[in-house]
Amino acid sequence: MNEEIIKDDMTEMFPVVDETGQILSAATRQECHGGSKLLHPVVHLHVFDPAGRLYLQQRPEWKDIQPGKWDTAIGGHVALGEHVEQALRREAKEELGLEGFEPEFLDSYVFESDRERELVNTYRTTVDASAPKPSAELSGGRFWTSGEISENIGKGIFTPNFESEYRRLFMA
Repeated sequence: MNEEIIKDDMTEMFPVVDETGQILSAATRQECHGGSKLLHPVVHLHVFDPAGRLYLQQRPEWKDIQPGKWDTAIGGHVALGEHVEQALRREAKEELGLEGFEPEFLDSYVFESDRERELVNTYRTTVDASAPKPSAELSGGRFWTSGEISENIGKGIFTPNFESEYRRLFMA
């Protein structure tokens, strides 16, 4: 893997939204992630293979939130001036090289941590098991069975956001 240090641009502008996704203003990544609790939109794409396994990415150590944890296959911020589905397709291409997939909308909800609040727009898709190609933005990734995920929930391996989303969407 490329050892070059990559970092998030803390001056990147995000839309600040209400709980319906209506844009109210804008703020930097640093403001949104610095404890302000400014609600900003993100996209999550759960990527399954035909056998029903779920692809998870491993977050790199340089991330400002949840470094090194396993997380949703695709996750990213909606940039200022970008539509949710544009962000979904951009992030899928940037993180896993995925193009031409059919996203199925699952849910939108507000996730809050001690540092931030996100309006999470969740989708799912099914791709060939050889399709995901992790970029340098990630520390890697692999497909997990539902049993492997269930067995590791609560052990500090996954991000809290992934665990709560997985429980709500796939263990109901």
